[in-house]
Amino acid sequence: MEPRIVSIVSLRQISKSFSHATVLNKIDLDLTKGAFTAILGSSGSGKTTLLRLIAGLEKPDTGTIHINGRLVSNENRILVPPAQRETGFIFQDLALWPHLTVYENIALGLRIKTDRQEADIAAAIGKMLEFFGIAEHQHKYPGQLSGGQQQLVAIARSLVLEPKLLLMDEPLANLDVKLKAKIRRQIKNLTRQFSVSIIYVTHDHHEAFNLADEIVVIDSGSVIERGTPEDIKNSQNTFVREFIEV
Repeated sequence: MEPRIVSIVSLRQISKSFSHATVLNKIDLDLTKGAFTAILGSSGSGKTTLLRLIAGLEKPDTGTIHINGRLVSNENRILVPPAQRETGFIFQDLALWPHLTVYENIALGLRIKTDRQEADIAAAIGKMLEFFGIAEHQHKYPGQLSGGQQQLVAIARSLVLEPKLLLMDEPLANLDVKLKAKIRRQIKNLTRQFSVSIIYVTHDHHEAFNLADEIVVIDSGSVIERGTPEDIKNSQNTFVREFIEV
């Protein structure tokens, strides 16, 4: 059955193993277009592998992946490469180029992936610098920035390409509590400000409750439950209740 277009991502019977260890087991999941979806689970639950499959960085062993109604992967094949999926990916380690300035890091994707003129590129970057409050740092290198500032640069670098889908892998994991709260406030508004769907992987249920429109709880490679933050808080599932009470 073809997925409905109201889903930004549709997964059917997705399985993935590494060295004979099953990481994902026949996942069926539709993620809502325009929503902020948190994939919540502990270390080793399969949540990051799920994100990498959606991004096209891994091939599924079985099943199909649709993004925005388009078949992008199926059974050991990547049909649409990552650069053509209209997705942005924020890695936990940020993956900023240390030898490029803030401005150049944000500009790189536009210069490589589009034929836009430099004046248009400068205007697009200017909007990102202003929105994220990092204009004064545009000539600095990543090593001269705080962890929070580097995180904002990484997000700006992805959003300047106007992706339909933004994938975020534990983006706040390495920040202190004060910085987490500040960056969280900015991340929370991204779906509205940039008309982008977000899939956000985290082990922190407080983060998921604070940010997400919907939460998917995953454990041992299977979806345990999904719903609004309120649904998950009031879950009667034993695993979910124990997980969020830790």
